[in-house]
Amino acid sequence: MKAFLIDVAKCNGCHNCQIACKDEHCGTEWMPYAADQPMTGQFWCKVDEQVRGSVPVVRVTYTPLLCGHCDDAPCLAVAQDGAVYRRDDGLVVIDPAKAKGQRAIMDACPLGAVYWNDELNIPQKCTGCAHLLDDGWVEPRCVDACPTGALSFGEEEELDLAGAEPLEALVGLGSHAWYKNVPKRFVAGCLVDFKTREVAIGAKVALVSAAGVEVASGETDDFGDFLFDQVDAAVYTVRIAVEGKTLEFEADASERDVNLGDLALA
Repeated sequence: MKAFLIDVAKCNGCHNCQIACKDEHCGTEWMPYAADQPMTGQFWCKVDEQVRGSVPVVRVTYTPLLCGHCDDAPCLAVAQDGAVYRRDDGLVVIDPAKAKGQRAIMDACPLGAVYWNDELNIPQKCTGCAHLLDDGWVEPRCVDACPTGALSFGEEEELDLAGAEPLEALVGLGSHAWYKNVPKRFVAGCLVDFKTREVAIGAKVALVSAAGVEVASGETDDFGDFLFDQVDAAVYTVRIAVEGKTLEFEADASERDVNLGDLALA
C-alpha cells in the first residue's frame, strides 16, 4: 500500500508542496483521475500554519494536510455508483464523472480534505497524483517539490514509521498519511525577583498533573526561563522550589500552549 509520511519538525512553511499541487492540477484536467482543481478555494495539499504561545515565547508550526487515503474512508462509504474507488496501490480516488451531484462525499470527510467544485458540481480531493504514478513517477508532485524532506511517499512497509501517527481526525479510519513530531503543548514561564530586579537562576521547576503526578521537571536557566515541551493537553500545576519555599501556578494547557510570563519570586 502506498502511504505518505509527513515530519512536521522538518517543515519550514515554504509552501512548495501546496504550490506544486496547484501547478499540477489547476488549468489541467487529468481525466479519468481528476478534473481541474479551481485556482482558489481548494487545497488538495494545504500547509496549515499555527502560531503558538505568546510573546516572548512564540512558536510557529507548519503542518502539510492532505487526504489520508483511509482503509475505512468515509467518502467511499457514502459514495454511490462507484463514484469513489480504491486502487490496487491503496490510493482512494474520486471519479469526476460518476461523482456529479454527490455532495455527501465532501461532507463525509472528517478532515475537510474533500472540496466541492460549484462550477462542475463535483467533490474533489488529492489523488496522490495517480496519473503521474501510472506514467512512471515514484512520488506525487508535493513530495517531489519538498526541499527539506518533510514529505515522503512510498510503500508503507518501507517508510520509517517509528513514532508516526495519523492526525487526530483520522484515528481509527486506517489513514495512510502518517505524521511525526505532531506538536503537543508547551508550558513556559520566567521566574523573577522583582525586589532585586533579577531573574532566579537554577530554581527547581516541576510540571504536575491534576492527579498530582510529576510529568516533567527541570531548572530555570540563566535567564530565569523554564520550558516544558511536547506535553499532553491538560491542566497542570507549575511547582517551583526556590530559596526554601514552594510556589505554585496553574497552567491550563487543555486548549492552547501556555506562557505564564514573569512569575514573582516573592
